[in-house]
Amino acid sequence: MTALTSPLGRLRWTFTDGLTLVGRELGRLRQEPGQIVAALVFPVIMVVLFGYVFGSAIQVPDGGDYREYLMPGLFAMVTFSAWLGVMTRMATDASRGVMDRFRSMPMARLAVPFGQTGADLLTGLPMLAIMVGAGLLVGWQPHRGLIPTAQAFLLMIVLRYALSWVGVYVGLAVKNDQVADAMVPLGLPFTMLSNAFVPTDGMPGWLRFLADWNPVSALTAASRELFGNPGAPSGNVAWPLAHPVTTVLLWSAALLVIFVPLSLRAYMRRGR
Repeated sequence: MTALTSPLGRLRWTFTDGLTLVGRELGRLRQEPGQIVAALVFPVIMVVLFGYVFGSAIQVPDGGDYREYLMPGLFAMVTFSAWLGVMTRMATDASRGVMDRFRSMPMARLAVPFGQTGADLLTGLPMLAIMVGAGLLVGWQPHRGLIPTAQAFLLMIVLRYALSWVGVYVGLAVKNDQVADAMVPLGLPFTMLSNAFVPTDGMPGWLRFLADWNPVSALTAASRELFGNPGAPSGNVAWPLAHPVTTVLLWSAALLVIFVPLSLRAYMRRGR
């Protein structure tokens, strides 16, 4: 008992219980092969749809291939979608009484949110890998070497994990899984209001301001810079686009600082 009341003991307890729940989430996916197939096919559809439909009509700033310009934006789009999936799963478990059963067990308070976010991180990696393969097939490639490429993907993983905690909190805050499902389409405007698919130069001033400060734009700009793809920010641009890597790290840190304690508080209050 003393070991569990010490800070190190509580951390070990949370980590162990969280890994158990990560296994639960992965096991649930194995029982739903249709969901796995849909998640793996989605990146390929996005690459083909946006790459060839938009690619025939949009000119890349300063020239260059549109599909090389597009792929960092698609990576950012898939990264941002993390919070939507976590939100839906948390709301579903809460509305079906699964959370109540977890609270009745002798497990760490953070284990359930940790399990959800950890499972999302693991399931997001194959999706990212398939999108990389699809991008290579349509002509995209990184040009700056192994280390900058690895740094770009690491940024995506860090921001995805931070965003998954947003999903935990929102999933616990909504009434039920029907409300969570209704909120999923709201993620599309957020990703579209960015530099992921088109330059922000032609937007009205107020709309461009929102797009330039969108974390999706920062991740897209950072990826283009690290991959050496067309569309990397240059000249007189907003601060987040002039320092995209720093901006992504700041967004990630801020989301974790805010939403980890909020998620824990919401989880504890849900059972009262």
